[in-house]
Amino acid sequence: MAGIYIHIPFCKQACVYCNFHFSTSLQLKNDFLQALLKEINLRKDYLQGESIETIYFGGGSPSLLSPVEIESILDEIAKNFPVDSTSEITLEANPDDVTQEKAAAWRVLGINRLSLGIQSFHDDDLRWMNRAHSAQQSVISLEQVKAAGFSNLTIDLIYGTPTLTDEKWSENVEQAIQWEIPHLSCYALTVETKTALEKFISAGTVQDVDSDDQARQFLMLIDWLEESGYEHYEISNFAKPGMRSRHNTSYWQQKKYLGLGPSAHSFNGNSRQWNMANNSLYNSSIKNDLPAFEIEQLDSIHRLNEYIMTSLRTSEGLNLEFVSKEFGEGRMNMLEENSRAYQKNGSVTNEERMIRLTKKGKLLADGIAADLFFERH
Repeated sequence: MAGIYIHIPFCKQACVYCNFHFSTSLQLKNDFLQALLKEINLRKDYLQGESIETIYFGGGSPSLLSPVEIESILDEIAKNFPVDSTSEITLEANPDDVTQEKAAAWRVLGINRLSLGIQSFHDDDLRWMNRAHSAQQSVISLEQVKAAGFSNLTIDLIYGTPTLTDEKWSENVEQAIQWEIPHLSCYALTVETKTALEKFISAGTVQDVDSDDQARQFLMLIDWLEESGYEHYEISNFAKPGMRSRHNTSYWQQKKYLGLGPSAHSFNGNSRQWNMANNSLYNSSIKNDLPAFEIEQLDSIHRLNEYIMTSLRTSEGLNLEFVSKEFGEGRMNMLEENSRAYQKNGSVTNEERMIRLTKKGKLLADGIAADLFFERH
C-alpha cells in the first residue's frame, strides 16, 4: 500500500513563520493545474502498481481550489493509479476558505478527512502570525464542516509564540477538546531561515522565541491531552483511539509515496526525489516533457539514519530487531550501546528490544536521534 501527496502551491498571504513553497499570486494557477494533471499521468509507474491507501492535498492552501478543480485531480489519479476503496483522502483547509457549500461538495467528491489550519483561537495570536482568518472564522468553519458530516477532523495548533501565555494555550487546547476534535497536530513555533519571522527577529522588531516557554507548554499539552483520552502517537500528533492520520503514519513507517506538484517529495524505498520549488519552471518542464525533479539514491546508512529519526518520534519507538534484520547485527549492537547514556539520564527506555523516548526525551527528540546517527563514509 502506498500514498500520494499533492502540493498546491498557492496561499492568500504569507504567514510569518512559513518556509513551505507557495505563491500569493494565482496568476499561474491554471497552468499549474494542467501541468499537475499531466504529471499524474507521467508518474503513473512510480509506485509500481501498489494500491493507493492515502491521498493528501497539502500546500500552500488546497482549499483555494474549486470543487471542480479538486475533482479533476482526483479523477486523473483514479485513471492512473489503483485507489483502494477505503482510502483516506485528506484536504488541508484554512478556516476563511470554508463555506457550507464547499464542505458539502468536498464530501461528495470523496474527501473523507479535513485538516483545518486553525493555529490559535485568539485573534492577537493570529494577527501576529499574519494568518488570513480570525478566531470567529475558526469556530464557524468547525460548525460548517461538522454540519456537512465530517467526523474525521484534525486541526493544527501552534505553541511557543511570544503572544501565547500559558492561560491562552490552555484555552486553545480546551477548545479543541470541547469540539471533540479526534486528531490534533501541535507544533512549536520554529524560526526557519529565509522567513519573515527570521528577518523580524534579526531586526529586533519581533521578540525571539523562548525555548523554556516552548518546553513548558509542550509538557502541559501532553498532560492535558492524555488526560482527555488522546494517544500521543508522534511527537507533534495526538489522536483519539483509531483516529491516527494514516497518511502521516505511512511516512513514519517508511512506506512508498509519490509527491506531485512543485517542491513535492517522493520515496520508493530506494531513492528520494523532489520536484523543483518554482511554479513557472515546474509548469514549463512538465509541459515540455523535461525532468521536473532531482533524485538521490539512498545507501544503507542513509536509510538507517532515516529510520532512527522517524521511529524515535513515534510511540512505537525504534525496533532493534528490525535494525538487526535490515542493517546488520553489528549496527544494532552499536545503536543499543550508544543509547545507554540516554537510558541512564532518563531520556529513553529499552524494553522488549524497543527504544522509546520518555517524556523528558521527547523534549530532545531531534538531538537524541542525531546523536545516534551513523556516519556515512
